[in-house]
Amino acid sequence: MSAVLVVNAGSSSLKLRVLDADDTVLASHDIQRWTGQDETAPIADFLADAPKVHAVGHRVVHGGPEFTGPVRLDAETRAAIERLSELAPLHQPRALAGIDAATALLPDVPQVACFDTAFHATMPPSAATYALPAAWRRRWGLRRYGFHGLSHAYASRRATGLAGLAVERARVVVCHLGAGASVAAVAGGRSVDTTMGFTPLAGLVMATRSGDVDPGLLLWLLHGDRLTLDDLADGLEHASGLAGLSGHGGDMRDVRRAAAAGDPHAALALEVYVHRLRQAVAAMAASLGGLDLLVFTGGGGEHDAALRAETAAGLGFLGITLDDERNRGTSEDARISAPDATVTTWVITAREDIEIAAQTRAALRAR
Repeated sequence: MSAVLVVNAGSSSLKLRVLDADDTVLASHDIQRWTGQDETAPIADFLADAPKVHAVGHRVVHGGPEFTGPVRLDAETRAAIERLSELAPLHQPRALAGIDAATALLPDVPQVACFDTAFHATMPPSAATYALPAAWRRRWGLRRYGFHGLSHAYASRRATGLAGLAVERARVVVCHLGAGASVAAVAGGRSVDTTMGFTPLAGLVMATRSGDVDPGLLLWLLHGDRLTLDDLADGLEHASGLAGLSGHGGDMRDVRRAAAAGDPHAALALEVYVHRLRQAVAAMAASLGGLDLLVFTGGGGEHDAALRAETAAGLGFLGITLDDERNRGTSEDARISAPDATVTTWVITAREDIEIAAQTRAALRAR
C-alpha cells in the first residue's frame, strides 16, 4: 500500500493529496469552492494526472458514539455516517459526497473513514459528560465528542517529537485556529479535554460560529415570535463569531484591518476572540494539571503572529512567554517561546493529510 489518496472535505472546500509510504506528497490539489453536488469531475481530473493510489482515506467530522477509530468503508458504515449529518451539517454531507465520488471513480480501491471525533474518545467521563438527565444521555448518546481530532493528534505528536519529550509524559495544549477553532488538552498522547462538544458549535469564538452561549439565552430567543428554530440555527452557524461581532465577515485578516482603521466593533471582536482563547488555554492546562508545550496550528495559528502574541501576553502566569523575533519570523514547524520560558511554545503546520494516511494504513493492516 504505497500511495494513499487523502480526501479532506471541508464545509466549502476540498483538499486532495496523494502521499507515499514516507508521507511525501506526490500530488495535491485544493478546490476552494466545492459543494459536493455532482462534482466528481475535478476529482477525476486530479486522479488522471496523479500516481496510482492503493487506498483512499477520508476525513469525516463526526463519528458519533459508533466510531472511535478509523473504519473501512462499506454500505453499512456509509449509512451510519449519513445518520450523523444533523450533528455536523456544514461538514458531514460534503464528506459523504467525497466518499461517493471516490467510490465511483475508484471502485476497486479500499476506502477508510477517519473521524475528527475519534481522538477525543479517550476523554475521561468527567470531561465528556454533560450534566443532563440520565434518560436523555442514554437515549440520544449525549456527550462531549470534540472535533479537529486529526489535527490535534498530529500537532501534539509532532511538537512533542520536536521538543524531545517522551510522549507518555508530555502535557500539551493544542490551539487549532482556523474558520473553525478548538483547543485540546493532550496527556501521554491522548486527548483528556477539549473545547468543542456534542457539535462543532461549542467552545471558542470562530469565524461565523458563536462558540459557547448561555443555553438559557437560546431558549429565550426561541420563545414567542423572536426567532424560529431555523433562524437560530442559521444565526449560530453562519452569522455569529467574528462575523457577528465585527460586521466585517469572519476572516481574521479583514477584522484586523477594520480594527486598525478605527472600527470599534472590529476591535471588540478581536478582544472577545483573544479573551475566550486565553480562557480556553488556561482551562486545558488545568485539566492537565500543568503544561509542558503550547502548540498553535491551523491557518490562524500558523500565520497570525499577532494572534499568538496577544494570546500569550495574558498567559505568563502559566510560564508562557514568546520570543518576539521568533514569533514574527516563522509560520512553519518551529519553537517560538523565549529561551527562559518554562513552557515551550510551538508553531506546527497542520498536516491532517499525514494523520489520515497513517490511520488509513493502520485500518487496512488490521483487517
